[in-house]
Amino acid sequence: MKHSKRYLQTVALVERERVYPVREAIALLKRTATAKFPETAEAAFALGINPSQFQVRGTCALPHGTGKSVRVLVFAKGEKIREAEAAGADYVGGEDLAEKILKEGWLEFDRVVATPDMMPVVGKLGKILGPRGLMPSPKTGTVTQDVAQVVRELKAGMIEFRADRYGIVHTVFGKTSFTEDQLYENLLALTKAILERKPEGVRGRYVQGVSISSTMGPGIRVDERELLALASQLR
Repeated sequence: MKHSKRYLQTVALVERERVYPVREAIALLKRTATAKFPETAEAAFALGINPSQFQVRGTCALPHGTGKSVRVLVFAKGEKIREAEAAGADYVGGEDLAEKILKEGWLEFDRVVATPDMMPVVGKLGKILGPRGLMPSPKTGTVTQDVAQVVRELKAGMIEFRADRYGIVHTVFGKTSFTEDQLYENLLALTKAILERKPEGVRGRYVQGVSISSTMGPGIRVDERELLALASQLR
């Protein structure tokens, strides 16, 4: 495959075998973001788990958000409808919205929240929402009575992460247009959240490698030992 001159110049900035200190890796991330659009800052955490035995899944409220506007759909009824609307939910409803998704293929939302009593309705949408990572779950806090709090957190930049079948967590931690300090603080918060989801029974090194990249840029290996030490100091 033939690469563009811009891509080759960008790749040349990164020493493939080098493991970079956290601050240096973030500075390099910004240098490799040369696309004409604001690129996303992405992270990959290689975990020392057996995915068939252990599941790592959770949420993280990034201090500086994701840099993206998030459209939130809430399944609720009664007073919870008013609470969700007041908190800034984009769409709130019940059977009507479920039917719209089922019959019209409507998917103009990024996150879904539901109160526990609405899960029989939401459950019918599993085959549609599940494969797209949109199904609400108690494990990620998106099935809750406190819909207002969750909506506010999602709007502020709360992300969801999950280890894939290879034991790797792929997620975002901001935009490359953020300052280095903002990306640094977001990455530390994300790392802390992943550390807190370490399953009981996991032996040996839990986080075995970390790399970051921009949407169109090459991977940059981060010194995971330094990153873990810094994240563990967060309160």
